Amino acid sequence: MSGSERLTVGQALIRFLAAQRVERDGVERPFFAGCLGIFGHGNLAGVGQALQEHPDFRFVPARNEQAMVHLAAGYAKASLRLSTWACTASVGPGSTNMLTAAAAATINRIPVLLLPGDVFATRRVDPVLQQLEHPSAGDVSVNDAFRPVSRWFDRIVRPEQLVPSALQALRVLTDPAETGTVTLALPQDVQAEAWTWPAEFLAERVWRVRRPRPDEESLGEAATLLRAARRPLAVAGGGVLYSDATEALRAFAEATGIPVAETQAGKGALPFDHPRALGAVGATGTPGANELAAEADLVLGIGTRWGDFATASRTLFAHPGVRFVNVNVAASDGHKLAGLPLVGDARATLEALTEALAGHAAVASWTARAAAHNEAWDLEVERLVTAGHGPLPSQAEVIGVVNAGVGTHSVVVNAAGSLPGDLHKLWRTREPGGYHLEYGYSCMGYEVPAGIGVKLADPSREVVVMVGDGSWLMMPSELVTALQEGVKLIVVLVDNRGYASIGSLSRSLGSGGFGTQATVTVDLAANAASLGAHVIPARTVDDLRTALGEARSADRATVITVETDPSIGVPSHAWWDVPIAEVSSMPEVQAARAAYSDAVTRIRPHLDPPRLPRPEPAPTGD
Repeated sequence: MSGSERLTVGQALIRFLAAQRVERDGVERPFFAGCLGIFGHGNLAGVGQALQEHPDFRFVPARNEQAMVHLAAGYAKASLRLSTWACTASVGPGSTNMLTAAAAATINRIPVLLLPGDVFATRRVDPVLQQLEHPSAGDVSVNDAFRPVSRWFDRIVRPEQLVPSALQALRVLTDPAETGTVTLALPQDVQAEAWTWPAEFLAERVWRVRRPRPDEESLGEAATLLRAARRPLAVAGGGVLYSDATEALRAFAEATGIPVAETQAGKGALPFDHPRALGAVGATGTPGANELAAEADLVLGIGTRWGDFATASRTLFAHPGVRFVNVNVAASDGHKLAGLPLVGDARATLEALTEALAGHAAVASWTARAAAHNEAWDLEVERLVTAGHGPLPSQAEVIGVVNAGVGTHSVVVNAAGSLPGDLHKLWRTREPGGYHLEYGYSCMGYEVPAGIGVKLADPSREVVVMVGDGSWLMMPSELVTALQEGVKLIVVLVDNRGYASIGSLSRSLGSGGFGTQATVTVDLAANAASLGAHVIPARTVDDLRTALGEARSADRATVITVETDPSIGVPSHAWWDVPIAEVSSMPEVQAARAAYSDAVTRIRPHLDPPRLPRPEPAPTGD
């Protein structure tokens, strides 16, 4: 291809983004769904003008910069990381408002592209409005704060720099092992500067997402360890879903009899009623999953980064000889817990393991225990969600009504507060992708904008956002964007009058819920109505059932408010390491510290050697 075209940096960038495609397993799609943005003097005349001239590349104006990045992340997660949005904001506070959501995307390995405006590259206006003046460095701007939370960062101070930088940005965004936030900081004068662009840069480009397999030696070692294990356990993380490996996991579990537990990101890897499904594991796990985890002598982690909730702060896997085999496309995660790394795509690796273990099955009594735990926990869930508390329902009852009322082809979205722990244990997942929790960063305010992204990714699915009053009040504004774009959501707004999760934690640490309870009453229904939503207050479980039916038949975003009794929780079945004051005048804190000092003795470093001994070389002689 030859030729060139004279365009501004902003125009060339939007043309480039619109031409990027991704392909996996022979299916090709545009990588960018469009651009979300809020304009200011730092991006209006550059990227903003370019978007105006390219109407085929969808632009959605947002209400909050942090929220629009959450929306992009929700969309990308629901799209199995095969598609995302770009997000543009102005220089200064508009850009730094994106920092929190940028960190969330990187921590969760979700691709989002940020295009923050920046100060003048020429410095002919210095300082420009909203410019940070660093006393010892002239080339620093507030956008440098994006460096530690970005997987790729660049500041484009000359037009020609965009060519290699944009290609690097797409390389990172489409790489399952490296993906996260990518930031291209765009000085406002450079955005409007023209350059002659090679046609090859603007042409359609396809990025292929391949399915690498681990090396045969590592696969052989893993198969040997699995065959030797008496009590093997698989733990499914988000990588199972992102690699579309749920059917491969089912086949593996059914062929080998190995039970499967799920992290927050991996929930839904198996249907809740599958006999191999133990459900939630870790600090927010079920009794059965945690019991078997404590006894497991071999743990197969599949697509998990082994966060502290999944390991109950490294107290969960208590067998003295436990070893780990980690299937992960990212080598850094594969080596965690001194595990044997199977660095590769989850689906391809599970298929290879199933083949390598042909004819082998776990001990029948171990498999039967998993099935018994599955049945027992289902009965306990039914008891918790139909307990009939009054006069206010428990949060568990609300979850049960919503779970039953939104249909099989639905998605629940949540991120923070007391809901993640209850949802992880109680939500009955029926289809992959039906459980959407952001728990790597557990970012309050994620829920509503991410729900919009989930719905945009698959309009056929009913999307129900469950959010507590504390998280709702941090970021309700993106509900306006849902109404503006005609995105139908069901928001179940749970009012427990404060920060229920941290309040409960505070009480367990001897601090009595200090600073976590609401001191004023907010009319949440009126608040949601003021944003334009259809609002249905529900005071009882029956009210909630009726409201869900009405919301499902509505054609726009509906908010259902329901007050719950915060004193009725779902029991925890594992420990989480939150250090307690070593010295305190409060007797409750002193008692909690004593219990904490005992609990930390159960933490294990997991430093066992990851590999089998190599065979001795055959003797040689004359």
